[in-house]
Amino acid sequence: MDFAFDDKTTELIDRLNAFMDEYVYPAEAVFAEQSQTCEPFTRPAIVKDLQAKARELGLWNLFLPRDPRGGGLTNLQYAPLAEITGRSPHLAPEALNCSAPDTGNMEVLAEFGSPAQQDRWLTPLLNADIRSAFAMTEPDVASSDARNIATSIRRDGDEYVINGRKWWTTGAMDPACEIFIVMGKSDPDADTYHQQSMILVPRDTPGVTVVRPLMVYGYDDAEHGGHAEMRFEDVRVPAANLIGDEGSGFAIAQARLGPGRIHHCMRAIGMAERAVELMCRRVVEREAFGKPLARQGVIQQWIAQSRIRIEAARLLILKTAWLMDTVGNKGAHTEIQAIKILTPEMTTWVLDRTVQAFGGAGVSQDTPLAALWAGARTLHLADGPDEVHEASLARREIKKHLS
Repeated sequence: MDFAFDDKTTELIDRLNAFMDEYVYPAEAVFAEQSQTCEPFTRPAIVKDLQAKARELGLWNLFLPRDPRGGGLTNLQYAPLAEITGRSPHLAPEALNCSAPDTGNMEVLAEFGSPAQQDRWLTPLLNADIRSAFAMTEPDVASSDARNIATSIRRDGDEYVINGRKWWTTGAMDPACEIFIVMGKSDPDADTYHQQSMILVPRDTPGVTVVRPLMVYGYDDAEHGGHAEMRFEDVRVPAANLIGDEGSGFAIAQARLGPGRIHHCMRAIGMAERAVELMCRRVVEREAFGKPLARQGVIQQWIAQSRIRIEAARLLILKTAWLMDTVGNKGAHTEIQAIKILTPEMTTWVLDRTVQAFGGAGVSQDTPLAALWAGARTLHLADGPDEVHEASLARREIKKHLS
């Protein structure tokens, strides 16, 4: 295994760091100010300004190697870039058109969408002309087991009829969100892993209702388009809106969530790195009980442990990216699950200590720490809760030793 960055990656790292220093970090305060006056869940004007500059600098759609309109990077090349964007997770990923859930939806359309679906929806998403949402999780079932999904996708002549409830549909509150990828059951009598399908539902289709926004630890998460509870009541769309074949929804979900999980973990490393940087600056500047906080043993332990945990998580993520590039997502399944368990735990731990080092300021709106912590804590649930991945990983490990 060789995790050394090639010349292309190194050049992009330098360019992206310069973009962050010159444009993104200074824009954070502007973004916060504009967010107070713009319409709910709409993007402040500064986002479009950053996107225009990112396109000009060639920092656009870097996440999508399969599509010639994307950046053409491998997972290993993209990893350090996603980490850098994670240092400003509410602004930088979107500035580069590399933010969830659009990234996962674009990957689905690029890999499984028909040419007509790609022309209609993938192209405007790649251009950031519209936003999208992924409707999978449901309020009435334990969605940690995707086989529980109850939303109905029923064929009726040349149309499909969708009925059901969804929630935590990220991006759905944004008025720019024009398309939903909806997962539901098309054949309840099929075998367990072929009951589900995915279908494209335009926002303006009759019967689609955005019921309410859902808060994340009190945050509306408007930067990510919010999270909505939704209702689909006798929603009719053309049969051509089906993604792939009937019964392929579970397989498509797994293909979508694998890259999504590693992208989340890559950005989480950046979140943790920014937290350590803030913690070190804070404890050097502040004094308590006659000496700088930086000389307190417990603070030194937090900083040392933060560095150790970040490096361990980063190395496992790089190994996972390398495996995904060389043997495919299926061959990297164990590692994908491992980083999904390890990285949120590491990031939450680092952020929690940083908040503690800041004292009251750490939970206020005067630092990014509280919002970063809420995001990191949510990663313990996003794309499958930790416990589900741990159980699956344990079964695979035990299986190696059964005769």
